Amino acid sequence: MPDLVVVRHGQSQWNLENRFTGWIDIDLSEKGIEEAKSAGEKLKGWNFDKAYTSALTRAQRTLDIILEIIGLQNIPVEKDKALNERMYGDLQGLNKDETRRKFGDEQVKLWRRSYDVAPPNGESLKDTAARVMPYFERKIVPDLKSGKNILISAHGNSLRALVMFFEKLSKEEIVGTEIPTGIPKYYKLDNDLNILEQKYL
Repeated sequence: MPDLVVVRHGQSQWNLENRFTGWIDIDLSEKGIEEAKSAGEKLKGWNFDKAYTSALTRAQRTLDIILEIIGLQNIPVEKDKALNERMYGDLQGLNKDETRRKFGDEQVKLWRRSYDVAPPNGESLKDTAARVMPYFERKIVPDLKSGKNILISAHGNSLRALVMFFEKLSKEEIVGTEIPTGIPKYYKLDNDLNILEQKYL
């Protein structure tokens, strides 16, 4: 029965600056590096057969730090933009507080948290799931079903798409689901990928 651990990258420099990041390739902040190290410490003693991450530096660097700490730098790692953060379109680079003042709290909340409302020229969570889930089904599900233990280092919204699938959450439930930075979430799965146990580590 496989283990799946997902972790959102540590705090990025733009998380720190309260800016919409999306597909802009921003590195970790000092706090983000420490969060990645903390995630690695929590995963000491775990064995993973393969890791997956996005095409963005902040997720890759988080994974690199974790794998170095747990001594698994030599496992196969697959990087793919299918696991990227949702694309925030015209909001990318904007300060979140300034955006709220410009468009109103409710509109920004709708863009950030709703399931199927996209920001201008960007992706909704539904759009994000439409690229995350086919990749997951094609690449990661066969690994899990063959009994491999898998580690995924990705982003708040690409992981929300996965969590929605695994935990069978409704569109309403996923709106209130927040994925914290740098804290691994563990799923013990049966051979049909039903959850036997889940917890933050």
